[in-house]
Amino acid sequence: MNKFIKKINFIKNFSSCENWEEKYLYIIELGNKLSPFPEKFRKNSNLIPGCQNDSWIYLIYENTKKIKFYGDSNSLIVKGLIAIIFILHEDLKLSEILTFDVKPYFNKLSLTNYLTPSRVQGLSSISKFIKKSARCLLIKEKIL
Repeated sequence: MNKFIKKINFIKNFSSCENWEEKYLYIIELGNKLSPFPEKFRKNSNLIPGCQNDSWIYLIYENTKKIKFYGDSNSLIVKGLIAIIFILHEDLKLSEILTFDVKPYFNKLSLTNYLTPSRVQGLSSISKFIKKSARCLLIKEKIL
């Protein structure tokens, strides 16, 4: 998924699912659309702490001042949740990522009501990891 669907379209599509089975299938579908995760990024420094499944995230700050998101997990649901979080962060500046809160979106969609407590914790871990990665990229950009 080189270009994510817009937040508004995601919310519309997710909300139009008639039941939670359809929502889970949509989450899995989003995860399957992620760009392939390069093997060279599959290392411990990109492993998301606090996730029960092996899950990786890597951000690249491109010359165009765009952020390229890469994510993967050995869980289809978690991979889809990573895709959702990427969709919510799409088009944000690095500095905006540091203060962006995904919780209002999760609450609006009742997403956390239908996930296990460990998956809800995983969402928080993914969000924190993205903030940490953005902070590192900001520091790197200011130094260079």
